[in-house]
Amino acid sequence: MILGGEGHAPKAGRQGPPPRRPRAGPPGGAGAGAWRLGLADRWLGDPDDRAGDPAAVAAPEGLDLPPVAEPAPLLAEVDATAGTLDTAAVEAALTPQLADEDLGPRVGVAVAPLDGSAPWTAGVPQVVPASTTKVLTSVAALETFGPDHTFTTQVVDAGASETADGVQRIVLVGGGDPLLTREPVPTERPSRYGFGPSLRELAAATATALTAAGHPQVELSYDASLFTGPGINPVWPASYVPDDVVAPIVALTSDRGYDDEGDPLADPAAATAAWFAVALADAGITVVGEPTTGLAGNSPRLAAVESAPLGEIVEHLLAVSDNETTEVLAHHVGLEVEGAGSFEGGAAGVRRVLADLGVDLGADVLTDGSGLSRENLLAPSTLVGVLAVASSPDHPELRHVLTGLPVAGFSGSLTNRFTTADPAGLGAVRAKTGTLTGVQGLAGIVQDATGQPLLFVVVADGVGAEDALDGREAIDRSAAALAACVCTTGDPTASPTDGPTESPTGTPGSAEGALPATARDVLSPA
Repeated sequence: MILGGEGHAPKAGRQGPPPRRPRAGPPGGAGAGAWRLGLADRWLGDPDDRAGDPAAVAAPEGLDLPPVAEPAPLLAEVDATAGTLDTAAVEAALTPQLADEDLGPRVGVAVAPLDGSAPWTAGVPQVVPASTTKVLTSVAALETFGPDHTFTTQVVDAGASETADGVQRIVLVGGGDPLLTREPVPTERPSRYGFGPSLRELAAATATALTAAGHPQVELSYDASLFTGPGINPVWPASYVPDDVVAPIVALTSDRGYDDEGDPLADPAAATAAWFAVALADAGITVVGEPTTGLAGNSPRLAAVESAPLGEIVEHLLAVSDNETTEVLAHHVGLEVEGAGSFEGGAAGVRRVLADLGVDLGADVLTDGSGLSRENLLAPSTLVGVLAVASSPDHPELRHVLTGLPVAGFSGSLTNRFTTADPAGLGAVRAKTGTLTGVQGLAGIVQDATGQPLLFVVVADGVGAEDALDGREAIDRSAAALAACVCTTGDPTASPTDGPTESPTGTPGSAEGALPATARDVLSPA
């Protein structure tokens, strides 16, 4: 079986945060509905059933409670800007892990303070980043649109049918909501394919509007013209769709482009329109003929649903490494920044947005948004730079990138990881995973033994097929070693330990010849 990246096994179930109930939609169309997510509703039910302020609830009569005292802090506050990266300590911590032959001959490493300044690098200058690429796309999308932005799926009234008397023509318009579902997501469990508004809800709102307007019969068209170009990236292996790695990327999709059996659909837009026709019929509207393609133009809106806020979509895609959702967001960036909602436009748009944020990709190669492409090449220092921008207090709009990173041993794609690593890594490492055949990597944030946060990237892109799991564990052990390390000096004015100045004769994990005798030989910056 070809390993084609994370988030590619729909048959095993696709997890996402549980949703809230749909609420009244934005003005501008009869029956419009909207969808929002909120932690309070997820865990506590309907907010209208609770008092707004617990302190306002009176204690039972006769109950004498002591005053609430301010608790002592469990942990001392850590100044994330204090201290200096101790490169000798970093080198000593990583050397035993990166000398693991299961990593293969190509490993790229970068470690930096939270501000990303003067990253310490070692190994090869560029790596195939796999799904760590999703960090770049997420930052670009949040910077372009903001965390509260939503994507609209709507139905418009295109006027009387030209072929059938007494029949109205309506158009289902895809707005690039990557997590639109066919059926409402049960509130008590996560959706198999994510979370968001549903075609069923949109159909009900549309039927209400059509009935009120006296149109019980309609012809249905669908408009997926927001995105252009092929639905499958030309640089991806042809096996990706038949192997269930990814579905075609289109502006109108539902259940992320998969059928009920978990197989990618050849035409997600047409399938979505067909499902919508069934939902309309169930709501009492007769659909004449089969759905056809057609443009919405400036037709008035009948009904609409809004996606989850972009910030929550980003958290979802980073947690479970959702390929389709990431590619849809890249298309949106391309459309907004470059005027082209395509794979090419998305890659160019992400580059431009990151450059405007101060991260110039230079000689790096970016051909998609999800990291499924083997033609992508990124310097580890580029990934560190993007994480530094997301961590900066100057960019609170990017905070969902950090909160969406999986936590070692606890959440997302790291839930069942770090089983052979130093326990110090559990909970202390937050990182995006990167996996393709031959590629294993992590990019994220780790707290060292003093509590200081560090940015780190460790990617190996020459892992043998038989060493995939062992290589992954070696990557985990590398991140955990940083968590167990006192890798920063306490004096923020101290100079970093002088690192090696000469390039290595080999790279970390090199299988060519004997391993170098010292840590500096193994990890000298490339």
